[in-house]
Order: sequence, then structure tokens, then C-alpha cells
Amino acid sequence: MYLRRALRSAAYPLQGIWYFLQHPEFYPLFSGRLLPLSIISCLVYFILFTFAFLPQFAFLAIFHGWGAWVNAVVLVLGEGLVIIQGLFEGFFVDECRVDVFDATLINEGFVDLIAPQRILFPEAPNSVKMLGKPTSRAEYQPWSLVQIAELIVYLPLNLIPYIGTPAFIIITGARLGKLSHHRWFKLRGLDRKETKKELRERAWEYTWFGTVAMILELIPILSFFFLLTTSAGAALWVVRMETEARQRLAENQAPPQQPLASDPPPAYHDDPV
Repeated sequence: MYLRRALRSAAYPLQGIWYFLQHPEFYPLFSGRLLPLSIISCLVYFILFTFAFLPQFAFLAIFHGWGAWVNAVVLVLGEGLVIIQGLFEGFFVDECRVDVFDATLINEGFVDLIAPQRILFPEAPNSVKMLGKPTSRAEYQPWSLVQIAELIVYLPLNLIPYIGTPAFIIITGARLGKLSHHRWFKLRGLDRKETKKELRERAWEYTWFGTVAMILELIPILSFFFLLTTSAGAALWVVRMETEARQRLAENQAPPQQPLASDPPPAYHDDPV
């Protein structure tokens, strides 16, 4: 049961990649806005691996032996992620992620979720061009210094032999997963108490969704691309849950059917006296 739920939720970031590639209308969101940032992020990682990787590998090798290169790579990637998130993600990337999330829901027939929160152009040729300006605050996930600080605090886990790197990815992924449906909760108008309830109910699923998303986010150069594809995957997850919820609601509201008689009534015969 738990394994099936974990595998199902962990698959959505990967499904998002395929979904994004199958919808060319999404391409300008990456090429027009995020491709320049991807080039800058490549420069950040180049500098880190040039000047920071070898000293950290040498230090970790004292405790880990030759296997320290794995921890050193993840440590440097995590440091690059902190820099990139601090400089770019909250200010330049989130708007693109909202657009991908909303466009995916529109593609799958959930225009009613998006329409109250932003201007839409129904005559547009595709879902991305349908998107107008939001009429209320639109965030895919809230950016905060606390989030960056937590990432920095957990980075030293990579110093622990064997279990440190998986622990770092899973712990940070669990938090990332809980933020993946922030936009959905706002579209539904949930308050803080209702949001916490839903997060508790799906905490296991969010952990594994976020773990896979975290692994993808650590991949240099492609990290910004995977941010968009993960947004599509999060929306596909919403599509499934919304479809199931609406089916249950329709079943509950359907009028009860009259039971069918097992035997037909006897035929009427006029019996005059």
C-alpha cells in the first residue's frame, strides 16, 4: 500500500517531463524566459566545481574514502542550488511555473479552476496563449529566506558517510513536495487550517514526489527546465485528484434508483359473479 502510493506520486515529476515535451506551446516559456538563466546557472556550477569541489572532496575523503566523490558532488550541487534559488528562482522562475501549472489544468479540462483567478482568452489557439494576467496573487510556491536557510542547514548532512546524501535529498525533498500544490490550494480558496489538513493526509506522497523533484532540480544546466516539467507533473496529479473528487461528488448527488421488482405482478382477470 505505502509502496504503491510512493511510486505513484514519485512518477508525476517524470510524467511531467513527457507531458511538457508533448506540448510545444510550453516551449516559449522555457526558451524565452529561462534559457538565459540556465546559461547563468551553468556558469555558477562551473565556478563551484572549479574552485570548491576538490577542497571539499579532499576533506570528505578523510572520512569516506574514495566514495567521497558522491557526497562532494551532491554538496557542490546543493551549494549551487542555494545560490540559484537565492538569486533567480523566487523572482524570475515562479511566474513561468504558474503558467505551466495553469495551462496544464486548462488542457485537461479544468478551466473552471483557473477562470476565477486570472483573465482568460477563450479564442486563443492554445492554453498558454489563453492565459492573461492573474486577478489575484499567483504563486506556484512561496519564496522565503526560511526556505533558503533550511537548505543551508541541511547541506552538512552530506558530510555523514553513506546515509548523509540520501537523507539530505529526502528531507529537503519532503519540504519541496509540500509546496508543490500551493497554487492548487489557493485556487480552491483553502485557508491555513484546511491546507495543513490536506498536507497531513498526503505527507507520504508529497515526500516522494518532492524527492524525485529534488533530484531533478540538482541536475546542472537542466535544473530550470525540470522546474517547469515538475510543475506540469504537479498539475497532472491535481487532474487525477480533482477527477476522482468530482466523480465521488456526482455519485453522492445522484438520486437513488427505485429497486426493480423481482417478479412481475399477476395478470388481471375479470371474474364476473
